[in-house]
Amino acid sequence: MSICPYFGSSAKVWDEIDWIFGIEEVGFSGWEVCADGNYHFSRPDSYNSVIETLASTSLKVTVHAPYGDLNPAAINEPIWKETVHQISECIRKAAPITDRVTIHPGYLSCTGKLVPDKIWQLQKDALREFGKVAQEYGVTACIENMPNIPDFLCQYPEEILGLIEDIEGIGLTIDFGHANTLGKVDAFRKYLDHASHIHIHDNHGKSDEHLPLGAGTINWKRLSKDLLDHYSGVVVVEGRSIEEAKRSFDLIRGWGP
Repeated sequence: MSICPYFGSSAKVWDEIDWIFGIEEVGFSGWEVCADGNYHFSRPDSYNSVIETLASTSLKVTVHAPYGDLNPAAINEPIWKETVHQISECIRKAAPITDRVTIHPGYLSCTGKLVPDKIWQLQKDALREFGKVAQEYGVTACIENMPNIPDFLCQYPEEILGLIEDIEGIGLTIDFGHANTLGKVDAFRKYLDHASHIHIHDNHGKSDEHLPLGAGTINWKRLSKDLLDHYSGVVVVEGRSIEEAKRSFDLIRGWGP
């Protein structure tokens, strides 16, 4: 098995795009574009800036779909429809540059809590729509496990796998930083063979801090061995700065059989 390290930063969605040149300088193979803020694919200027800037690098790409103000489990129908529209459009726009798009699941609103079965059905209906678009454009749309934030769906492996098991075009992004906030790193390790995509970052097991690898409580010696033994593909380091990206990259360089 072999892994290919990329870097992504949701903390930089409002920054000028030239920061990504540092990703290549550190040694990462690719960038996970968080398609929100200044990089939202719905705006031609933002999309073109991403495409043109990438063309001046050797970076490969994966994409994280927008999630600000969106909810694929929204009980408010116009919000649900707009969410499906924006994420579906992101998948279409991402297809020329990648075959992986990560999607956040939905969450329970105050009125949605009154009808949880309806909420789960709305989430599944949204995933079916994303899966259709993903198949049409040759992309795998990967739903991501969420951290310990109240009311978010998809925090446990069996929960996610049960949700997506019969939906074509949908895969799984395992985020081990998120899993650590729930004490579920070991639970998700068991399902590495189900993963289409991986996110890694560190924290102290209480909140989603997005620390460099080794700065929190995740056992990277054990997890890196599992990744190398049971997963092959892109692993995205998520972080807050290029300086912290380098700290994580230096740790990854020490991984091996």
